[in-house]
Parts: sequence; C-alpha cells; structure tokens
Amino acid sequence: MSGQHNVNLDELRTELLELGTATLYEAAGFECVLPSSLHPAWPGAVLVARALPVSTVAGDNLALHLAVEQAQSGEALVVNAQDSAYGCWGEVLTVFAQTRGVAGLVILGGVRDVIRLGARGFPVFSTRLALHGTAKGDAGTIGQPVRFDRVTVWRGDIIVADADGIVSIPAAEFAGVLDRARDRAQKEIEFMERLARGESSVDLYGFARP
Repeated sequence: MSGQHNVNLDELRTELLELGTATLYEAAGFECVLPSSLHPAWPGAVLVARALPVSTVAGDNLALHLAVEQAQSGEALVVNAQDSAYGCWGEVLTVFAQTRGVAGLVILGGVRDVIRLGARGFPVFSTRLALHGTAKGDAGTIGQPVRFDRVTVWRGDIIVADADGIVSIPAAEFAGVLDRARDRAQKEIEFMERLARGESSVDLYGFARP
C-alpha cells in the first residue's frame, strides 16, 4: 500500500467521476479494465475507492464477512467469487460494511437485495443476481493480489466504477494517469465543439476515405 498516501480520493471523487472510466482507461496506456460482465447492481451506482482484493471459493462467502471486519475505512472490496450463481452479498453484509466505513463492492459473483442496497446508497457492481445461499466454511484470501481476467488488483489500487465499466489503477501509476486523463478530457471538449460546428469526425481523426 506504499505510494498512495499523497492521493486524497475524497477530494478527487467528483473529478474522477466527471472524467469517467472511459477517459481514465484511454489515458492509462495499459490494461486496467475489469471484466465487462460487471454491472451496477442498482441504477446510478458509482464508486471511487481503494481496493481491498478478496478471493473466495465458489458458493462460500465467509471471506466477505472477514474482509469487512478487516477493511480500512474508505476501501472497497474487490472480490473474485468465481462468478458463481450464489447470493454472496445482500443487505446484512451491506449494513455491516457501512458501519465499518467500507466504500463499496465489486464482485465476480452474485448479489441479492438490490433494491435495499440501492436505498442504502451502497455501490455494488456484480456479474449476476442470485438467490441461492452460501456456505461459511472457507476463509479465502484477503488483501492478497487477485486476478480478474487480464488485470491483477492489488490492495490500494484506485478503483473507479460507473455505468460504462470499472478501472483499477495501480497507486504508483495514478498521478500520471490522472494528468493524462485531464489533458484528454480538455482535448475532447475542443473536439466536441468542432463537431458541433459541423466538422467531420473523418477529418478530425484523419481517417482515410476510399
């Protein structure tokens, strides 16, 4: 978790959400997108937080209870639950998480009670809705690097999630990504203004015409 003490996410939250995950990804210059199967569990959910990576065996959510207990305030659980069709998270864990200062949840797996999660304003991104109950017998891993397709999430990575997707940016790379994203956003404003004046995207991008 070294190298992240200079980043105040509370101060940057609004700006990061305005920049959006698409701009952050394009500015990164490296693979940082979590699987596209992840979606907001309720409309309007957004998340800016540091990652606490967690892995579980399929159908067991003991690690999630333990992770909430161990999380630092402001961290979000980023969980590989093997994309299993079990309701690994619901209102009980949400209330527990909110009292501990957990910022949100990203999970390759199922959740339930989504209307209540939305009513509580707890941001959740999951791959599925699922009602089946879980076992509580395997502690999984908490705080160790976890692989999500082509991206490995480390504790302290910066998670930004919105309606377009989720990016995980290493703490050591974050300042550079943010600077490039700001530059890109400004250029896009100018680009949109030129399009609105009637210029062609083919010309602006320099695409070849047949």
